[in-house]
Amino acid sequence: MAEPLRIALAGLGTVGTGVIELLETNRSTIERRAGRPLEIVAVNARDRSRDRGVDLSPYAWVDDMQAMAERADVDVVLELVGGSDGPALTLARAALDAGKGFVTANKAMIAHHGLALAEQAALRGVPLKFEAAVAGGIPVVKGLREGAAANRIERIYGILNGTCNYILSEMERTGADFSDMLRGAQEKGYAEADPTFDIEGVDAAHKLAILAAIGFGARVDFDNVSATGIGEVRAADITQAATLGYVIRLVGIASLDESAEEPRLLQRVRPCLVARGHPLAAVTGPTNAVVAEGNFSGRLLFQGAGAGAGPTASAVVADLIDIARGDSGAPFSVAVEELEQFAPADPGNRVGRDYIRFTVTDRPGVLAEITAAMRDAEVSIESLIQRGRDHDGGEVLVAMVTHEGPERCVTKALDLLEGSPSLTAPPLVMPILKE
Repeated sequence: MAEPLRIALAGLGTVGTGVIELLETNRSTIERRAGRPLEIVAVNARDRSRDRGVDLSPYAWVDDMQAMAERADVDVVLELVGGSDGPALTLARAALDAGKGFVTANKAMIAHHGLALAEQAALRGVPLKFEAAVAGGIPVVKGLREGAAANRIERIYGILNGTCNYILSEMERTGADFSDMLRGAQEKGYAEADPTFDIEGVDAAHKLAILAAIGFGARVDFDNVSATGIGEVRAADITQAATLGYVIRLVGIASLDESAEEPRLLQRVRPCLVARGHPLAAVTGPTNAVVAEGNFSGRLLFQGAGAGAGPTASAVVADLIDIARGDSGAPFSVAVEELEQFAPADPGNRVGRDYIRFTVTDRPGVLAEITAAMRDAEVSIESLIQRGRDHDGGEVLVAMVTHEGPERCVTKALDLLEGSPSLTAPPLVMPILKE
């Protein structure tokens, strides 16, 4: 048996302790597949005295996390601390600069600094791995980077946040409104006490930026991911969608717009209407699913647990096994110097159908005002539904589905209606996902 791969582990939360448990429970299987033992030699966490339910006595305790990068008995640093900047980023830079391999589950750090870290890893000739940063235990990074490597990826999209998916599918199941389901998600541990990053789509945007970089061989470009969360989705929208044969899901979508001289990259996270026959419609609860469409492979679906100690630890250890085997590979599918810098695509070029919900005052002429704006912006209406007054008697919901057309026309119609006293809240626009 070859010399062990020696690991320094920073972060002993649920995932960190899950990694320790997985390495112990599946030790013989892992060693056979890696061709050598995987051995944790040093650990670090904020609270040394806390009982974490695992035996830490075999490992050296390092009070200064950054010192892990300097240890001569460490081959790979594993970061499970979190945060896009701060100690996690300092550790990443120090580890790579010291010639250590680096493994992380930190999606925010990779989305914001992945390109610079990949450049540093390439300069030092060491591996940078982050399978667990996207969709927990689902091997979607490896699937895109290796399994679909022969394909030109045409579109990547999916359900990338389990909290939002749980809330939306529970709203669908129970008929309850968003605020009630958010409280339920927090009580069950599916949502943080501060759920902002989840419900506003930021968490999904981090993951989408990483997937887009891998799928399209692009430089990571989180700043140009447009994110709209689920906070404005009402139970009435869920009901209307069901009547039309759809469910509502928060979907991240990345695609190349090749209508201009130079291809441009569109990256968006938005609530969408998904046809009941589409694979994503059946994804409920805190599950994640990613679809990649290759020009030869066709549609590929990756689905499974997007978070949790076991699934995330599984992805982390898979990265460690790759390093133990000597399988490094380019972090973003091609050599870092060959990653392309795509300009952001104009979302107005998107051609598709949309669901638009208006919240309006109950008075004559409102519907005529809305339809006139649609006419003037050249938006063709496929169907229109008007609900009666709500229980407080103050508002009426008007929902419509458009025929296929450029998104810029819908934007123009909403601009024409902006400031209208007939509208009591900004309209909610949800694209209808193309099958």
